[in-house]
Amino acid sequence: MSAPDFAIDVTGVTKRFGDKTVVDEIALQVRRGEIYGFLGPNGSGKTTFIRMLCGLLTPDAGAGTCLGYDVRTQQAEIKRNVGYMTQKFSYYEDLSIRENLDFVGRIYGIPDRRAAVQRSLDRLGLAKRSHQLAGQLSGGWKQRLALAASLLHSPKLLLLDEPTAGVDPKARREFWDEIHQLAADGLTVLITTHYMDEAERCHRLAYLAYGRLLAGGTLAEVLAAAQLFTWSVAGPDLRALAAALRGRPGVEQVTAFGNTLHVSGRDATGLDATVAALREPRHEWKRIPAGLEDVFIGLMDSAKDNFA
Repeated sequence: MSAPDFAIDVTGVTKRFGDKTVVDEIALQVRRGEIYGFLGPNGSGKTTFIRMLCGLLTPDAGAGTCLGYDVRTQQAEIKRNVGYMTQKFSYYEDLSIRENLDFVGRIYGIPDRRAAVQRSLDRLGLAKRSHQLAGQLSGGWKQRLALAASLLHSPKLLLLDEPTAGVDPKARREFWDEIHQLAADGLTVLITTHYMDEAERCHRLAYLAYGRLLAGGTLAEVLAAAQLFTWSVAGPDLRALAAALRGRPGVEQVTAFGNTLHVSGRDATGLDATVAALREPRHEWKRIPAGLEDVFIGLMDSAKDNFA
């Protein structure tokens, strides 16, 4: 694939704050029109990394391009072509939806601003609420306003930092439907999230922990690379069974999922031997594919905390 096909193409990207390396030599390629999800625990460097990609921070080391511009020397050009939606609602609550969008349009110096604001209102279903104060909106409608504002200047790259925190499931689904439509129209999207179901809706994923890239690829590739084996068990007294399983050979995770336990590990032989030793007729055991949450927890547990 040639360089113009990549919206982002960087290598060795590093950022330090004092003696702490927050992002450690990360390489990444993101295709144009792709929804790329970033997973990782709090403090893993996700937000710092994507801020460097979109021109808001300068890397201490590394090189590459975002939208064809150099991430170290052409940050102003990158920022003009990026829409950024933060986790925290950051618009004026005592202004109406339309007034907020008009203000953003003035900041960007958008030509024919009123028409651009109206198009944004229509696209995000905000036209009938355009005179409502932002402070009176529910979480889902605030999210729509924030998305409308981030798209107002027709960016080529959209950066979403945990955009659906505190939003109800229906609003989340509608939000993701819109994101997929935008990507189908050619917009590249980077998104950080802690929701596994949202991560599964991304075209590709990257898992960061303590500044390092531990896994990346499609959902299927990430799951396969983890080489995590999982059993599901249902039946009575699962709490006692969980206690008996923890610390046994091959067992790395024992997690409650509703009325079942997921028992996972990377040593298939040791895990199967432990299951065989504790298996009883009153429990129903079955092998299942490892899920993204199982892999997520496994990667967290195996990552070395370089901040400790």
